[in-house]
Amino acid sequence: MISLQKINNPSDILTHLPWNEREDLEYKSAKGGLPQSLWETYSVMANTRGGIIFLGVENNGKIAGIKNIEAKKKIFWDTINNQTKVSVNLLNNDDLQEIKCSEGVILAIRVPRATRYERPVYIGQNPIQGTYKRNYEGDYRCKEQEVLRMLADRSEKSADSRILEHFTLKDLDSLSLQQYRQRLASHKPTHPWLSEDDKGLLVKLGGWRLSRDSNIQGLTVAGLLMFGSEEALREGLPQYHIDFREKLSNNPEIRWTDRLVLDGTWAGNLYQFYVRVVQKLSADLKLPFQLDNNLFRKGETVVHVAIREALVNALIHADYEGQGGIVIEKYHDRFEFSNPGSLLISFEQLLSGNISECRNKSLQTMFTMIGAAEKAGSGVDKIKLGWESQHWRSPGIRESVQPDRVLWILPMISLIPDESLDRLKKMFVTTFKDFDQLEIQALVTADIEGFVDNIRMQQITAVHTTDVTKLLQNLVSKGALTQDGQGRWTRYKIPSHCVHKDNDSVHNSVHKSQTPDNQIELLNQIAEVARQNKRLFPEKMEQVILDLCRGRWLSRKQLADFLKRNPDGLRSRFLTQMVRHGLLQLRYPDKPNRVDQAYTTSEKQNSLEIDT
Repeated sequence: MISLQKINNPSDILTHLPWNEREDLEYKSAKGGLPQSLWETYSVMANTRGGIIFLGVENNGKIAGIKNIEAKKKIFWDTINNQTKVSVNLLNNDDLQEIKCSEGVILAIRVPRATRYERPVYIGQNPIQGTYKRNYEGDYRCKEQEVLRMLADRSEKSADSRILEHFTLKDLDSLSLQQYRQRLASHKPTHPWLSEDDKGLLVKLGGWRLSRDSNIQGLTVAGLLMFGSEEALREGLPQYHIDFREKLSNNPEIRWTDRLVLDGTWAGNLYQFYVRVVQKLSADLKLPFQLDNNLFRKGETVVHVAIREALVNALIHADYEGQGGIVIEKYHDRFEFSNPGSLLISFEQLLSGNISECRNKSLQTMFTMIGAAEKAGSGVDKIKLGWESQHWRSPGIRESVQPDRVLWILPMISLIPDESLDRLKKMFVTTFKDFDQLEIQALVTADIEGFVDNIRMQQITAVHTTDVTKLLQNLVSKGALTQDGQGRWTRYKIPSHCVHKDNDSVHNSVHKSQTPDNQIELLNQIAEVARQNKRLFPEKMEQVILDLCRGRWLSRKQLADFLKRNPDGLRSRFLTQMVRHGLLQLRYPDKPNRVDQAYTTSEKQNSLEIDT
């Protein structure tokens, strides 16, 4: 048992526990025994990124303590080990800690992230009915399709090894297979697979397979993905979609400066997509580079390697039955690589490198054989190394749900840009000199990206997660950051009274006939109904957003502060759709993903208001 004196906040207990991670945190009173919601939370945490549950703590953080604690511990272990009630027990004895405080005894339960082979973790006996996850809006019961995708990821068989019955070699683009063979011969001139005919080569690569169980042989998903014709791809994989978008023009009339999609003018398979896109991504880099006959290697820098690895990473880890398809975007200041599917390993394993769980192993083999991908587990290290060589901000990775997607962002921005430093010096005139290098890095990240959190700081620095939390909390105590949320969802932002000093602040974007103080008060009054009601009807929320944006530009971060909503959830649920439907307009329409993007009511919407 851990004994502590009186504490101000239960989260302070985390620093005394034998657990290294700073994870999601949830309080439960357990006054009437173990609540049913405990097991829903267990499912939620196990299916996302893990977390810590405090039993004996009220929702407001007040410690109430637990009576008959030994009896409750026995009920807990009996329940979690009963597979008719909980699908799997992920805990060992050390994952349950008894903590004695002056206010009472509480139980801390550490729930680890389940592996791909343990998910879905569900309560009861039906995974379709008993599986839970968490998004920015809160906990939710998974839809059947989400559960089926988790069940599919449990299989030892590679997702792309499935045989597509009734598909033949005629469904392939012969030119793509021929060009691949030439690329293989250039990269590995003496490789024995070169002596095989087309079918034999596909067998070696995993593009054609014989099932020993059913004695059925045929083209695999990997074979169709890599070499298929567009017509066959649409028929065999209805969710298949690939999209390259280049956005380099400042002219708002030009939406894309270049785009590559399935349009019937090219084969549309992954090999042809890779060949075209890898050149487009590297075309404007201000780095020494020369293509050889293989389209890489000669004069190749670590940055080119990083870009190639990021592209192949999205292609081989994608869930091709998921939603949204592969989306590769190129901007002046960054690259973005987005693919459907969830991460098969934890963030911690991903950041540590040398650990690989690939959803499509045959595709991985195909790209590796022509030198387009490194050995398993080294891709992330190559990406990080390339960006570190230019002293650019570290690549960022985000995982989202509903639908499951993974996004890599590779920013071509200095680790500490001069413009951001100048803004921070104006915000913290007298105290800026007191910040150390790591604190400045955290503040710069919050300034450039809109917020900073534990995960992002781990991606940028080599500081341990526990030390990152202390660093961010210290900046809160200094008044340099404000905290939003708790546990895994905790985000830290530059205080609004500091941001308001900047030219893009709310104070400087309001109507000139109103004073800043009156304007802030007015906006708070407009947003009050949303702050008081977390389940506001979508139509009402849209109206509140329109009222806030009418006659002024507001950033996503500013809107989120007024509405007390998560900025990412606000954009995905409302702002993007409102722009698409002509209710709002963007301040920077050619760069919709800018971190300082702002919104105002559209001319169409304003005219409607005048008419009414």
